[in-house]
Amino acid sequence: MSNFHLELAQSELKIVLEALTEMEARKSAICETSDNEDEIADIGNELIELRLLLKPLRERAINEYGNNIVNFSRELL
Repeated sequence: MSNFHLELAQSELKIVLEALTEMEARKSAICETSDNEDEIADIGNELIELRLLLKPLRERAINEYGNNIVNFSRELL
């Protein structure tokens, strides 16, 4: 298996993390609400892969930039 390396600025990483987090929430909601077993299986497999990507990425980002990197709130401080 080959590796793909990509350098991201903090702001770019935050965008990627937010998009992956939103995708995880959408796929999880489908698995929880769908009555279609094939859809649940397909989306469930995608969800597993997504979580295997997101978890270490999130952890590494928090270690590097702090918890604010995963704060996607648009509320004013």
